[in-house]
Amino acid sequence: MESLLVSTLAVAVAEIGDKTQLLALLLAARFRRPLPIAAGILVATLLNHALAGWLGALAAQWLTPELLRWGVAGSFLAVALWSLRPDALDDGGPAPTRNAFLATAVAFFLAEIGDKTQVATVLLATQYAPLSAVVAGTTLGLLAANVPVVVLGACFAQRLPLRAARRTAAALFLGLGGWVAWRGIGA
Repeated sequence: MESLLVSTLAVAVAEIGDKTQLLALLLAARFRRPLPIAAGILVATLLNHALAGWLGALAAQWLTPELLRWGVAGSFLAVALWSLRPDALDDGGPAPTRNAFLATAVAFFLAEIGDKTQVATVLLATQYAPLSAVVAGTTLGLLAANVPVVVLGACFAQRLPLRAARRTAAALFLGLGGWVAWRGIGA
């Protein structure tokens, strides 16, 4: 039980203000469907954190910090460009409903690669057992931090100036990508 509680608290606190919260808000504004988005976050986090616990030691052997840094910087640039893409919401059209789950699952899985919560999962797995409790706890912590953002984002999406939100999100992700490229991960 200690593994679950420590893991949940550690990741919930680490996730506050993280880039994936911004991603959750962006997805909520885009799709306006909290349930598929929350389900996508759940699936992506379970897969990512389970793989993190299992592959953490192996990845450290074959992924250099330099390669990881440029991969994360490139991912931020891709998300920044994706954020600029207008959709039906900008024209006041109906919210897109197809693929909210899939888009969320893929985006969150990729965003969690090299993220502090993924690293925390690896570190917690070295300290606590069983691994299933650690993964369940880190997943619950990530959900506790992101699901309220998804629900509130979907509720207030009608009032959000989406063009400004897209540009702001793109600028933030571009800035994060530049920062990661310049300073490195964990700097």
